[in-house]
Amino acid sequence: MDAAEQNHLLPKKKKSETEDDKRRKRIVAGSLLKAVVRPGGGDSSPKDADQIIYHCTVRTLDGVVVESTRSECGGRGLPIRDVLGKSKMILGLLEGIPTMHKAEIAMFKMKPEMHYAEKDCPVSAPGNFPKDDVLHFEIELLDFAKAKARSHHQNQDALIASDDLGVIKKILNEGEGWESPREPYEVKAWISAKSGDGQVILAPKEEPYFFTFGKSEVPKGLEIGIGTMARKEKAVIYVRKQYLTESTLMHIAQDLEEVHFEVELVHFIQVRDMLGDGRLIKRRIRDGRGEFPMDCPLQDSRLSVHYRGMLLNEDKTVFYDSRIENGDQPLEFSSGEGLVPEGFEMCTRLMLPGEIALVTCPPDYAYDKFPRPPGVPEGAHVQWEIELLGFETPRDWTGLDFQSIMNEAENIRSTGNRLFKEGKFELAKAKYEKVLREFNHVNPQNDDEGKVFGDARNMLHLNVAACLLKLGEWRKSLETCNKVLEAKPGHAKGLYRRGMAYMAGGEYEDARNDFNMMIKVDKSSEADATAALLKLKQKEQEAESKARKQFKGLFDKKPGEITEVGSEIREETRTIEEVDETKDNDGDDEETQEEENTATVSTERKRKWSEKAWPILKNVMVQIGIQLCVALLGVYIFQFVSARFT
Repeated sequence: MDAAEQNHLLPKKKKSETEDDKRRKRIVAGSLLKAVVRPGGGDSSPKDADQIIYHCTVRTLDGVVVESTRSECGGRGLPIRDVLGKSKMILGLLEGIPTMHKAEIAMFKMKPEMHYAEKDCPVSAPGNFPKDDVLHFEIELLDFAKAKARSHHQNQDALIASDDLGVIKKILNEGEGWESPREPYEVKAWISAKSGDGQVILAPKEEPYFFTFGKSEVPKGLEIGIGTMARKEKAVIYVRKQYLTESTLMHIAQDLEEVHFEVELVHFIQVRDMLGDGRLIKRRIRDGRGEFPMDCPLQDSRLSVHYRGMLLNEDKTVFYDSRIENGDQPLEFSSGEGLVPEGFEMCTRLMLPGEIALVTCPPDYAYDKFPRPPGVPEGAHVQWEIELLGFETPRDWTGLDFQSIMNEAENIRSTGNRLFKEGKFELAKAKYEKVLREFNHVNPQNDDEGKVFGDARNMLHLNVAACLLKLGEWRKSLETCNKVLEAKPGHAKGLYRRGMAYMAGGEYEDARNDFNMMIKVDKSSEADATAALLKLKQKEQEAESKARKQFKGLFDKKPGEITEVGSEIREETRTIEEVDETKDNDGDDEETQEEENTATVSTERKRKWSEKAWPILKNVMVQIGIQLCVALLGVYIFQFVSARFT
């Protein structure tokens, strides 16, 4: 017996009962009768989750019209649109319409409990409606189509584009690809519109309409619907009143209840706000080959590009053109290595081969943090026109022998070391972490390979810890060191790195323990440990000196002034800054010797006060002695007693 047969024999999972199912159970014989006035066409009938479009005329048994959607019966000529199983409907229509065919006209005789007199009816009766009478409901089913909540759909299906069913799209012709426009894409589309009763309110133009997504240049509901369309798709988008906002496309009359937009999406240009603040914008001006983003160089790759750089001045001054100044030779660079400006690389990672993009870049992502070409002044906003010719992905480690894998790992680690020395700590960390991720799939085959592999992994963890420390993330650095020390408690370099992390966080006693332990486990590390202990002593003294200044004059205050003094201390301690680190010779390898970098201090200042100040103050209080604590307690007690008996 195959799997299909086995599945067929399994008990089917019982479908949960809906509220509409419970309502149908209350129907009694004779409460709903149907007579076909005009047969419809086809064999199919609407089902749950189908969008239905119909006219409805309600009459008394004497033939008096109570209400109608038809203009000849006093209505507005606007048919009703509902989604079976989602829209709120009276019970008689919920049960009766699924028995009809397209274009059929039927008369339903309903007792009160089948329309608005139903217990807990989800639809309110119109004013002065005879809800306690037996009535005739004449229904003409104009159309129905499957309504789906996803954008992958079959021809003639409809898409529910808003939760309240205020925007529904019916596909006329399928589009190409899977991508749909969104803010701030630029869209070109043929657009025409009719009111719900068929009157033309926006005639087709001679040229497609061009607008920018998210700029309120078309009604909100139309934009929601277009946001579900693919290139070259043709559809009707039904938009109800609540989504008919004013726009430059058309004026919305006050009495419009619904508009049917016929749209053919000619093209859209991918526009990306890379930073989310409008400063770094990538605008695709020629499509590339392949599917976005699967065929983009998202991973570190070897890229080949042509580009032209321009200043964002009135003349759009060109400061570089690779086709002219590089003898028509493209620029080739490896991503993830800081070899091009950050904004340039961020955008090329999201390009397809053959694509041309126009990138507008602010100075901090262009040349203010990168070697500035001639003709580019400091603080200049620039624009690059980039063509991605192609790219090569990194070598796949699958199938490589152990030595080849370790050689590949060493090459990436060496690149990380170079980036570390250049002060590009985030990029360096990314390189080390990439190798560590790849190491999750490496299985050494013997003890010798296991030792080489373990040593390499420990070194990578410690290099990550060094980067984190430079980035001001001393707690994360400490946690990374613990991964090494859990595997090998006597790892001297791990103890050294963790001691430096403790010291950066003001945990001086823990730092001292790690540095002393270094000497015990590895005599050759005594010089590094001794230097670290001297640095630790210096930092403790400087922290103590700062703390003494904070408390200076405290005991000159009168008891009634103690509260004010306390608030001054709290405010001042928020500004406590850590002392700059001196050179950190950790001995991991010569290329990762840490250098002074002011970014460490500026980043660390941003840490929460509670995380930084308390460890420092705790150690300082130990240095100053308990006398100060006792004195403070005495002053507070004195103030409390005075307040109680005054």
